[in-house]
Amino acid sequence: MTRRGRFITLEGSEGAGKSTNMDAVCDHLAACGVDYYPTREPGGTPMAEALRNLLLSRWEESVSGLSELLVVFAARAQHIENEIIPRLQRGQWVVCDRFTDATFAYQGHGRKVPLARIEQLETWVQGQLQPDLTLYLDVAVEVAQRRVDAREAEKDRLELEQRDFFTRVREGYLQRAEQHKRIVVINAGQELAQVQEDVVQVVSRFVDQHHKGS
Repeated sequence: MTRRGRFITLEGSEGAGKSTNMDAVCDHLAACGVDYYPTREPGGTPMAEALRNLLLSRWEESVSGLSELLVVFAARAQHIENEIIPRLQRGQWVVCDRFTDATFAYQGHGRKVPLARIEQLETWVQGQLQPDLTLYLDVAVEVAQRRVDAREAEKDRLELEQRDFFTRVREGYLQRAEQHKRIVVINAGQELAQVQEDVVQVVSRFVDQHHKGS
């Protein structure tokens, strides 16, 4: 019988360094001989990527937190059914840039959508599916915003939000980390080399515990 793969997620606000540190996670898994699949949310399938574009585009009309929430979970439903669960069932590990912790942080705390609504959708869409390990890259809001401002790319709709929004998002993430043992908080305000070292140490311990080849 094929052993179920493991589900690792990376979380953090804009400017936390998720993309760079996701590369570090994937490189370490490859070095350990782990068969893994990198993906992201919202996104991960053609339809889900189209929904991501809708979510992040700038609109002349106001976009409610509830509308954001429903778009996110529509994309997640596609992602889970077509990619995440099939790969885990085949024994492949899945490494995802953001998952439902981001929804609680952004739409729950950031947009102030009642958490009970998110919990209902989480149960409906995910069933029992939860990450096995989550790395939350925590960084001060002002530091994260300076990093985003330094990018050459045009900001998307969420990146244009004000500091108080991202303060609530960070508080939401930290609250989640207190509630769930699977979430490991990484100080992402350090130099990149140190952040990556901390990330790899956590992933290395996890691989030692769960990789069938170890």
